[in-house]
Amino acid sequence: MIVEQFDIQGLLIIKPTIFSDDRGLFYETYSKNKYHEIGLPIDLLQDNESISKKNVLRGLHFQNPPYDQGKLVRVIKGKVLDVAVDIRKKSPTYGKYLMVELSEENKYQFWIPSGFAHGFLSLTDETIFTYKCSNFYNKDAESVLIWSDTDLNINWGVDTPIVSEKDNQLYSISSFNSPF
Repeated sequence: MIVEQFDIQGLLIIKPTIFSDDRGLFYETYSKNKYHEIGLPIDLLQDNESISKKNVLRGLHFQNPPYDQGKLVRVIKGKVLDVAVDIRKKSPTYGKYLMVELSEENKYQFWIPSGFAHGFLSLTDETIFTYKCSNFYNKDAESVLIWSDTDLNINWGVDTPIVSEKDNQLYSISSFNSPF
């Protein structure tokens, strides 16, 4: 396993060791001990999965404390542009984001700790996206930054993504009072 770190502290890409031969391939998608060694929470408490059509954009989501979540995300089938926005108000990278490509081919995992808004754009039909979360979902604690925020200026690479009603409203980073 190779772990890649970035200028935005806390974000990690985890590249698994893949064993392949003429029968196919094998790799670990999660090992509590190994992930604890690289700083991920010992207990990831909830697994979620979404299936999305091409050009579906989900995000930028987060849960407010005390129900905030870290997320270990990956793509089982298809490909996404995955984005994490730093919303930790004391962070030197507040308002900055990292965009990574996750796919069934590269098998990368993206660790997004608490204090980040998260979203992704599906680049293929029938994209299967999975999340391991460090806390349980709480509807009353959920919040959203608008995906098209001009202050964030995220280039999603598509002019008219398919977006839920919830994701087309709410906060811009400039009007947002972060609880982190």
